[in-house]
Amino acid sequence: MLNQTILVGRLVRDPELRETETGRKVTNITLAVPRSYKNINGEYDTDFISCILWRGVAESTVEYCKQGDLIGVKGRIQSRNIEIDEEIKKQVTEVVADKVTFLSSKRQEE
Repeated sequence: MLNQTILVGRLVRDPELRETETGRKVTNITLAVPRSYKNINGEYDTDFISCILWRGVAESTVEYCKQGDLIGVKGRIQSRNIEIDEEIKKQVTEVVADKVTFLSSKRQEE
């Protein structure tokens, strides 16, 4: 069995580094990934994919990447259940990144 994915897309917002109660560094990002085919209106749809980055991968991404940057993410897909309220439970699917590759930047020249 194999659970591996590779995504290339643009960061929807600036990544922010957080620390868990146990001291582990983490950041959540959302990648805008355009589909490779056009819809019925002749436009390319975009998927917004949630990714979670841990430790050094998180720290590097926060340090070097900003909203709009093109990055590659290699990782695995995971699903987990979260409890919003006592009555509301939700299943979340996300990519847990093993590696992030910085592909380009949309930053304007300074």
